[in-house]
Amino acid sequence: MLVPDTPTSPVTVDLTAVIIAVTEETPVALVLSGADSGRPALPSGPLQPRHGTLQAGLRNWVERRTGLDLGYVEQLYTFGDRPQPPGDPRRADGGRTLSITYMALVPEAGPVPDPTAAWVPWYACFPWEDERAGPPPARAAILSALDAWAIAAPDDETRAARTERIRLTFGTCAAAWDGDRALERYELLYAATLAPETWHDAGQAPPGHLGPWAGRPLAMDHRRILATAISRLRGKITYRPVLFELMPEAFTLLRLQRTAEAISGVPLHKQNFRRLVTQQKLVEETGAVETDTGGRPARLMRFRPEVALERPAPGVRVTATRRGSYP
Repeated sequence: MLVPDTPTSPVTVDLTAVIIAVTEETPVALVLSGADSGRPALPSGPLQPRHGTLQAGLRNWVERRTGLDLGYVEQLYTFGDRPQPPGDPRRADGGRTLSITYMALVPEAGPVPDPTAAWVPWYACFPWEDERAGPPPARAAILSALDAWAIAAPDDETRAARTERIRLTFGTCAAAWDGDRALERYELLYAATLAPETWHDAGQAPPGHLGPWAGRPLAMDHRRILATAISRLRGKITYRPVLFELMPEAFTLLRLQRTAEAISGVPLHKQNFRRLVTQQKLVEETGAVETDTGGRPARLMRFRPEVALERPAPGVRVTATRRGSYP
């Protein structure tokens, strides 16, 4: 049986890396400047025939662009709905871009040979996500703008749906704040035209009322990709020992706690955190101490890799302290 020819459209496959580190209690992601949009972009490049696997291709692109030799890498998500920039010829021929994304964790945000590379604090892109010192000012401005968006809905049904979405994603009213909803919160701002990328994707300049509270935009859909990585990592540190991929070989328990707080965006109770780490036997003493603490020397610890064989979910449970009890 002959099958009639069907029209096809060209597909471009990009490999994109979200490379994360924590430096001085600040989670950062590696970006490259010089993108066509003028906005920084995550390291990425097209999949090529010489790449044996997708991950090998990603590692190759990252090493070529940044000089980094990645350790821990996991596939994040495949995005197939990236908006094409205005004037892109693929808009006319129906072409589209598939972005296969990966998350990589490194223990240090060190210098990168590429002069266009820089480490950007992820809370500069998502200022509403960091509540280690209490609810951030950006959140109040965002909720006010979202309320206005809900009120402006064309009918009661849409207004109710928008209000419910705000309640769930931002933890207002009786709903609790859920750190794992970082991606949902960004997508809500995008839908409400409160993200600069909404306007960039439409070929328009963002309006002036989008202040710093809207966060630092990235090229194309890369801020959505970064938000996906934040949600994934915040959830994963509770059931897998990936937090230790962000740590040096030897560390103090205080540094481990500060790293967990930086990723989760919430303050943790010092005694409860240490009790959890000790009871789960996640770490062991190295026999050395750190003296540069400003007080009594602190014991240096290291991760026990055997823990991954001893229990199915060896993670660090994250529970915020009450306001005012931050150690």
